[in-house]
Amino acid sequence: MKISLAITGASGAQYAWRLIEQLLLQGIEVDCCISQAALMVFNVETEHALPGKLSAQQAFMQQSFGHLPGKIRLYALQDWTSPMASGSSAAKQMVICPCSTGALSAVATGASNNLIERAADVVLKERGRLILVPRETPFNQIHLQNMLSLTQMGAIILPAAPGFYHQPQSMQDLVDFVVARILSQLGLDQELMSPWGYQNKAKD
Repeated sequence: MKISLAITGASGAQYAWRLIEQLLLQGIEVDCCISQAALMVFNVETEHALPGKLSAQQAFMQQSFGHLPGKIRLYALQDWTSPMASGSSAAKQMVICPCSTGALSAVATGASNNLIERAADVVLKERGRLILVPRETPFNQIHLQNMLSLTQMGAIILPAAPGFYHQPQSMQDLVDFVVARILSQLGLDQELMSPWGYQNKAKD
């Protein structure tokens, strides 16, 4: 199984890192593209200081996740020869996590000015599953209209809005809530959190 992953410059780099780990843990191949703004956010929000050059990023990811059974391949933002850019070779499922409102707008209007936007366009035209994880508040009318347009195209809008019914005890618990929802939308099993109604079920 292969999944495309785009990481843009919205807050929430922790979600992307945890999602990569969980996908690779299940033996999934991940084709990944990271925007320049996302690199800055990684450096601000996490302990994972991603290098600027693509080859160094690939080496860093290999060092971080090489013990997991899946494989991750990174592609440059302007790499039009990437498998992500063509319907004949792209994964049928794609996640943009986190998804900036700029990326949201570009995908909604079919801009396709870079690999992230083109890859999302490919998944939509091939009738695949596109999941966008915006992390912005509050939403203005433009954001909401773009979300509505994408929903009508068949995309899934999954805001990075963790719940609290599982009584989170740490920041990691909040991150895992959102990542668990993404994995479920991808049709993947996950053990990060119990479904509603099971988390506090008393033992017989």
